Amino acid sequence: MQFCISMKKVIFFIFFLFPIILFSQAKWTKDTLQFQGDTVVVTATKTERKLSNSTVPVTIIGNKQIRETGSLRLTDILKEQPGLIITSGFGAGVQLQGLNPDYTIILINGEPLVGRTAGVLDLNRISLGNIKKIEIVKGPSSSLYGSEAMAGVVNIITEANSNIPLQANFRYGTYQTVDAGVSQTAQNNTNFYQGYYNYFSTNGYSIRPNSSSRVTTPIERVTINQQYKHYFGANTQLLVGARFTDEQIQNNISVSNGGITINSNGKEHNSDYNLNASLNHSFSNHLKTSFRTYLTNYNAKQYLLTLSGEPYYDLLNHLFKRIENQTDWNINSKTTLLVGAGSVWEGVKSTRYDSEHIRKNNTNSYAFTQIEYNPSAKIIMIGGVRFDHNETYASALSPKFSILYKLNAKNKIRLSVGQGFKAPDFRQLYLDFTNAAAGGYSVFGTVQAQKVIEQLNALGQIGILYDNFYQLKTLQPEFSTGLHMSWEYEPSTSTQFSFQLFRNDINNLIQVQQVGAYKTGAQIFSYLNIGRAFTQGIELEYKKSINTQWLISGGYQYLQTGDKDQIAQIKAGTVYTRDAYGFSKRLSLIDYVGLPNNSTHKGQVKIVYNNTKGVFVNFRAIYRSEWAVNNTNGNEVFDKGDSFAKGYISLHSSMGKQFSNQFSAQVGCDNMTNYIDAANLPNLPGRTFYISLKYQFTFKK
Repeated sequence: MQFCISMKKVIFFIFFLFPIILFSQAKWTKDTLQFQGDTVVVTATKTERKLSNSTVPVTIIGNKQIRETGSLRLTDILKEQPGLIITSGFGAGVQLQGLNPDYTIILINGEPLVGRTAGVLDLNRISLGNIKKIEIVKGPSSSLYGSEAMAGVVNIITEANSNIPLQANFRYGTYQTVDAGVSQTAQNNTNFYQGYYNYFSTNGYSIRPNSSSRVTTPIERVTINQQYKHYFGANTQLLVGARFTDEQIQNNISVSNGGITINSNGKEHNSDYNLNASLNHSFSNHLKTSFRTYLTNYNAKQYLLTLSGEPYYDLLNHLFKRIENQTDWNINSKTTLLVGAGSVWEGVKSTRYDSEHIRKNNTNSYAFTQIEYNPSAKIIMIGGVRFDHNETYASALSPKFSILYKLNAKNKIRLSVGQGFKAPDFRQLYLDFTNAAAGGYSVFGTVQAQKVIEQLNALGQIGILYDNFYQLKTLQPEFSTGLHMSWEYEPSTSTQFSFQLFRNDINNLIQVQQVGAYKTGAQIFSYLNIGRAFTQGIELEYKKSINTQWLISGGYQYLQTGDKDQIAQIKAGTVYTRDAYGFSKRLSLIDYVGLPNNSTHKGQVKIVYNNTKGVFVNFRAIYRSEWAVNNTNGNEVFDKGDSFAKGYISLHSSMGKQFSNQFSAQVGCDNMTNYIDAANLPNLPGRTFYISLKYQFTFKK
């Protein structure tokens, strides 16, 4: 179904008329633009502290920024942050400092989300309607958060506004996209409640008119978020939260493998519920403790039918339970100690394992500690370590040390070094999957790969087994050592500059490799600890308040990545490629491009206008250079002769006005140049217009 022409004209009219309405009421008034200042952050150290006293760099995305950019999904706002790239395989994941999405843990109010497909947690399913802020910590964070925090942490923090008992918003845009939300709040002296309800739907869009090959498929999603807080007294409080998401997706899929393209149609149904509770008690101003429990269940079902009539059914159910205690002790004015311990029970059922009726279970017990020492007003030092004991793989120890040195009022230096780890996930251990919808290839987890493949060989189905098949063994955790240094310079209250250096070295890298083939030619894959990789680079950020209404900001990342073993082979002269005429030649380091799906350059610029009459206008530009996507010359090394996605620039703009204390309106256009790359950027739709309306009731004092 196509977006109607009359509605396009209406949105075009509103979009270009809106600036006249806005600026006709605008006045040049004072001090409406501010930096983050001393915002309180919690993610970096699991304790509340001012941003200026954090020993590691923390990026904060506030509610105002989310609202004014018109972001609906978590991916919308993350793609505009320095050093973050949104990936497109198996949903929209976030890539930090060149490390894939499965190395970044995603939290909501400090609790992890589950339901990854091929290591990717689809961030499109997370609504931003009731978000207070998002905190991003880059670099190894396993000393506090364990597995999946090897690259960093993204923590989404929700919080209600107690002065707004009822708030409603509605948005309509291109591709018949509807987003409607209602938030309600109630409170008295001992209780506080907030409920948030969101409905989202879109009809998707087609690259070619009347084509059935959609890049964004039709989606209908409902999200419900409930929060309750009870005060037992001045020192004790109970917090209970519940979140539920249910989505229906219409699939029209085309998959190519080994020169064969298979088209399938069907539907997908995903549901996700989370329950959490915490009991917090302060024994004194110096000692407090928190008991937390968390339960989440993610269920995904997919039903497809190929054009030849062959059915395909896929199920994934991930159950995750955790209990944890954390105690904070201010020993004296210079020393603070944090200790904690917990256990995680999780299990997965999937048609991709040996049976969808048998749950694969795992248990992990852990303990962590962190000590902070402030020898002077200029220096803050934090050291921490976490120990994870997992029943499926070897234990992991994750230390970290960080320091903040305030040279003077204008200069700060932050330095951190730590070790992160990532445990082998369920798919790498237990996968038993043959994809009939993509040429009949198979992927087997290492727990049963040799046994299953040998059984198939005994039945005469195996055509060839490669040497690496005999190297299959129990997987070990991946480990990284990360070094991060930043210099922050603030020459005036209106200007900020940040320069960051980072390096990550990863050992025991788990890679999927072809270990054999069926007699039909279909590939057989499994997982091995064979990789040693690195990522390194620089990040620059700049913010300038030109005057009391205008703010300009920008960021840039230069990134280098590589596989150390491949580099050694290239130096030894054992890797070959093909020249422009198709002749074989030795590969030189100058032609090596590193790990796939990484861009050497990424940058963004943002210009913002605000005034005290409630008017805002912003313009955002995002640039990403080319990146390798497919190895096409058969040498298993990504070089300049392989297939690349083109670099691009996307432009976005929005404007709005708070007409009164209750009512506000906003219009916007994303991807103004209508840049489309269906194969490599399915999460970047074509030119998108929208209009949003919001109304809120407030308490009268």
